This record gives sequence, structure tokens and C-alpha cells, in this order.
Amino acid sequence: MGESFSGAGELETALYTLEDVLKHSTRDDCWIVVDGKVYDVTKFLLDHPGGDEVIIASTGKDATDDFENVGHSNSARAMMKEYVIGRANASTFPSKPSYSYSGSSTQAAPSAPDRSDLLIKVLQFVVPFFILCFALALRYLAKEERAPKVE
Repeated sequence: MGESFSGAGELETALYTLEDVLKHSTRDDCWIVVDGKVYDVTKFLLDHPGGDEVIIASTGKDATDDFENVGHSNSARAMMKEYVIGRANASTFPSKPSYSYSGSSTQAAPSAPDRSDLLIKVLQFVVPFFILCFALALRYLAKEERAPKVE
């Protein structure tokens, strides 16, 4: 299980490793990690508006991005406080890739789009355009055939 730590002005809280969190990834025992805090959300699974599968899919990793991408309400964020059981030991979780632009010319330039990608994009526009033109031409010709001829 996790070890204890005491932060400045914080109550003593358990510190959990990735290995600890991985042991709790079922409907009967479900922990998630969001913003460095470990939550036991087992009792909340049935009440989650998005269904329990969404939460279970976010177990065993840092689910902060998953949580933030959904756009949870302030009341959902406040509700999380009752499920906190400790903090995540960040050194045991894989680091997230960071992207930054240094302005250096030694970095490789982004590769040009693949020719096949360009062809697909062009065809996605051209084919429907020709189908539309063909349909309009058929409609025009059909109207001409039905129109009475004036002599």
C-alpha cells in the first residue's frame, strides 16, 4: 500500500504508486488519478452520468487529461473531494511528453503531407462535386423531355 507523507499545512495523507493504483481497476474496486490526487470512485461508478465504463477506462494511468477534456462542471469538481484517498507518487507514473518550440533551426521541420493523403482530400471534394453535377444534368434533361414542344 502507499506510504504516508506530511505536506506543509496538509493533513497526513497516503502516497500511492502506480503499482498501487493498478491493483484497483475493476467495477468492485476502482481508483483513478486526477491532478496528482488518488480517488477511490468505486461508490460513484453507478452514479456517473457518463457511465462506469468511462471511468474504468481511465484507471491505471494519470487520468487528468481524460477528466479535463470532458469539461466537468464546478459541482462535479467539488464532489470529487469526498473521494480523495491520497496523493499519487509522480515518480512512479510515466512522464507526459512536453512539447515546446525553442526557435532553433536545428529542429527538423514538419514533414510534408503524404501524396496519398493529398489525393484522398482532393477526391473527397471532387467526387461528390461530379456526382452533384451529374444529378443536376440528368434532372435538366428529364425536364426537357417532358416539356411540350412548341411548333
